[in-house]
Amino acid sequence: MFLVQYTGLNQLPFDPANNNEPLQFGSASGPLVTEGLIENGGESSKKRKRTNAPSADSSRTLNVDSTAMTLPMSDPTAWATAMNNLGMAPLGIAGQPILPDLPPPATRERPPGCKTVFVGGLPENGTEQIIVEVFEQCGEIIAIRKSKKNFCHIRFAEEYMVDKALYLSGYRIRLGSSTDKKDTGRLHVDFAQARDDLYEWECKQRMLAREERHRRRMEEERLRPPSPPPVVHYSDHECSIVAEKLKDDSKFSEAVQTLLTWIERGEVNRRSANNFYSMIQSANSHVRRLVNEKAAHEKDMEEAKEKFKQALSGILIQFEQIVAVYHSASKQKAWDHFTKAQRKNISVWCKQAEEIRNIHNDELMGIRREEEMEMSDDEIEETTETKETEESALVSQAEALKEENDSLRWQLDAYRNEVELLKQEQGKAHREDDPNKEQQLKLLQQALQGMQQHLLKVQEEYKRKEAELEKVKDDKLQVEKMLENLKEKESCASRLCASNQDSDYPLEKTLNSSPIKSEREALLVGIISTFLHVHPFGASIEYICSYLHRLDNKICTSDVECLMSRLQHTFKQEMTGVGASLEKRWKFCGFEGLKLT
Repeated sequence: MFLVQYTGLNQLPFDPANNNEPLQFGSASGPLVTEGLIENGGESSKKRKRTNAPSADSSRTLNVDSTAMTLPMSDPTAWATAMNNLGMAPLGIAGQPILPDLPPPATRERPPGCKTVFVGGLPENGTEQIIVEVFEQCGEIIAIRKSKKNFCHIRFAEEYMVDKALYLSGYRIRLGSSTDKKDTGRLHVDFAQARDDLYEWECKQRMLAREERHRRRMEEERLRPPSPPPVVHYSDHECSIVAEKLKDDSKFSEAVQTLLTWIERGEVNRRSANNFYSMIQSANSHVRRLVNEKAAHEKDMEEAKEKFKQALSGILIQFEQIVAVYHSASKQKAWDHFTKAQRKNISVWCKQAEEIRNIHNDELMGIRREEEMEMSDDEIEETTETKETEESALVSQAEALKEENDSLRWQLDAYRNEVELLKQEQGKAHREDDPNKEQQLKLLQQALQGMQQHLLKVQEEYKRKEAELEKVKDDKLQVEKMLENLKEKESCASRLCASNQDSDYPLEKTLNSSPIKSEREALLVGIISTFLHVHPFGASIEYICSYLHRLDNKICTSDVECLMSRLQHTFKQEMTGVGASLEKRWKFCGFEGLKLT
């Protein structure tokens, strides 16, 4: 025999230490309650009575008796709360069911398909039989895995049994009347994660997915349109049946489909060619019938159009009369006699009637435009056919002119009505559009300011570009002056050569002393000077030669570098960069060299 005492959730509403009357149960085999005795199976039929002294946690003796239950207590829901913790539906003293109001115990997150619970806080001397007696009332137990460390895992048959077992969490359990620590414990029940539960849950989910796929497949097959009936193979008997069907107007479509399938299959051969030709000839005989049917339908459509047009014209005439009534009522002679509400209704009705009339007028004009387009198409087609007589042409033109005159008259009336409405609403529109106009003026002012700022930026950019252009022009003039000086020097050198023709040695000395040997080199010096003056940070010899190659492809890089190295007062070479980016650059130093020389 062992005792289960609940201390974790809801407490009893009375003090057991001060109540001397015993608490009795309906039967010894009843469910576990807040403080009660759970006896073993062998002793369940005996009537026993046990009295315990009040302990430190204010527990007292509970008797198991077969007599009727008597509860001297003020709150009849206390026992219902305890029985609800066990997952059972209790009954009150008067026999009515007690509705539980109990918060669920705190647990970890529930694994999918959980059927296994973890039970901790078991007594060290607790056996598997005791565990079965406590938890078998929650449902069928499949397996129990007990550990030596006062806990076990219980696997139930269904998932809802786990929810019942969770309400046993928080109960104290005591084996017999022993107060030894090894015979007592406090139950802690929680969800446990087991491979078998997860495997069964996954199998169930796969089964549900298969059922869903099967259900969808069956639904798709049910909604799928039926396949066309199979076409029979060609034979003389089937050929005669199809030939008879081709002559019948009601069965012509089915017979033509069969004929088309036979021809595509390749059933036509030398023996069956005559039969197929006769069937094709029968199919061709339906062309005239179809053309006649089409002409009859077109005639019906034209008559329906004419009726619709006449009815629409009559409706428009009536609308014109109604609008005329509204306009005549709006004149001052009759307008002054109406009340304010009546005037408002008349103006609203007039606007509605004019809108509807305009819509129907547009519809009628669209129909006439379509007829005119069809007539123009018919005229193009009739150029290849016989022309109509002059009388019919004159009649059609007269009718067209008449219709056009009517449409123009209706449009003129509509425009007049719109002008009158605009005049009437002009005063109201000015008042209503004042805020809109102010907003539009603000937006326009902001746009003008933005455009002015953009114009100022463009003007500044234009001035900057002009200054750069002037600077480039000045540099160009300086280079031209330098070229003229070089030419003068070259002319002086040539004069010296002419005066010293007799002495070869002085001539060779003069030629060797001059760094520029020809006019071509002088031109190269001028072009390179201009190029480097535009690039104040210098340029590499490859960059300079790429620019010169645009002027002359015969220029050699080594010759250019040799020429620049000879003119030390005009060009100088510098090293720029660090490490791998080290580079040789040539710079123009003619202005500084002019001061030095």
